Amino acid sequence: MSPERDQEFRPVNQILGSQPSLGPIPADQIFPWLVIILVSYFVINGIFGGLFADDFQRWLWTALMVGWGIATWWILTGGRSWQFLSKFIGVPTWTRGFARYQSLLAINHEAKNRKTKHQRRRSRK
Repeated sequence: MSPERDQEFRPVNQILGSQPSLGPIPADQIFPWLVIILVSYFVINGIFGGLFADDFQRWLWTALMVGWGIATWWILTGGRSWQFLSKFIGVPTWTRGFARYQSLLAINHEAKNRKTKHQRRRSRK
């Protein structure tokens, strides 16, 4: 390569601007996931522990609750969560319209109001 071409390219640090992570797990998810794991453990083994016949069922339900909690948390707060959550936001439809009032009764209130307004104005003069 020519010296001119070498000067056109600059080395770039690819880590700049990226989110820290531990393998596939984003670093900002670690603390909430630990809280979800601990809460799931205490709910299943502490509160509902007596409902299960053996340890396998207890740990199975703990793992299912942990998986559900982590998946929900990751969908709601993970990277590009707006792609999933924006599907549920209803976009308002703005319209401008004018509708004339129609009484449900057979009485024409507008005609009565016009008559009383005209009578009041004439009597004041």
